[in-house]
Amino acid sequence: MDKTNKQLVIDGFREFAAGNVEVLRTLLHENFIEHSPGNPSGRDEFIEFITTAPVAGAHLDLRRVIAEDDHVVLHYHMTPAGEERGIAVVDIWRLVDGQIMEHWDVVQPVPEADQIPNGMF
Repeated sequence: MDKTNKQLVIDGFREFAAGNVEVLRTLLHENFIEHSPGNPSGRDEFIEFITTAPVAGAHLDLRRVIAEDDHVVLHYHMTPAGEERGIAVVDIWRLVDGQIMEHWDVVQPVPEADQIPNGMF
């Protein structure tokens, strides 16, 4: 049985969060397109970049997943080593034939608790 786009992304996220960067080799399309400033497009180029990015060694706490048609959206709390508050991240992935073709993200540092009385997540 084929996995849904939602389940493919969730499983890939969990593998990546556990330290398996190599999961991206099967998850990302060869012609992967990156829309985030400073991040390279292309599967191999992106993987090379992401292995040294803060997200690769951070604690990732998935808070919600939204999926519609060929898009899957993840909202999670990324806490790089040595940081207390961390970063709120929203990743948007577009899939084609069971692989991620495109990626966008929105990244926001988590402020002091008194600045967010209703929480970030």
